[in-house]
Amino acid sequence: MVAAVAAGTAVRRLKILVVDDDELVLLNTVTMLEDLGHSVIQANSGQVALTALAGLESVDLLVTDHAMPGMTGAQLAQRVIGERPRLPVILATGYDELPTGEGQAYVRLLKPFGQRQLSLAIERALLSAAALVL
Repeated sequence: MVAAVAAGTAVRRLKILVVDDDELVLLNTVTMLEDLGHSVIQANSGQVALTALAGLESVDLLVTDHAMPGMTGAQLAQRVIGERPRLPVILATGYDELPTGEGQAYVRLLKPFGQRQLSLAIERALLSAAALVL
């Protein structure tokens, strides 16, 4: 269900699962994504995200915070990719560097971010996922 995105073209409406344990950051991210025209499912933890994902027939993108209690964003992404290997992932983090081996395979989005940075990260994630299919 992932469509390749050419540079400069508009991104189609996506169903995006957003995960962040910080209520304000989650709300801000959801608002930016909805303003971009996307449909958003929100979760405040990795476990809530896994439960939500189990009930979804399809989802086009996962945007997750990295530093969360109980399960990091990289750990969540690994579990999700195990079940949905072509799902694009954006790992949002306030850290310039992550521990070796954590989250290296995913598009990184540095916090704080604005709508433009988020939109560009979405394009990069979709292009990366499309390259895996080819």
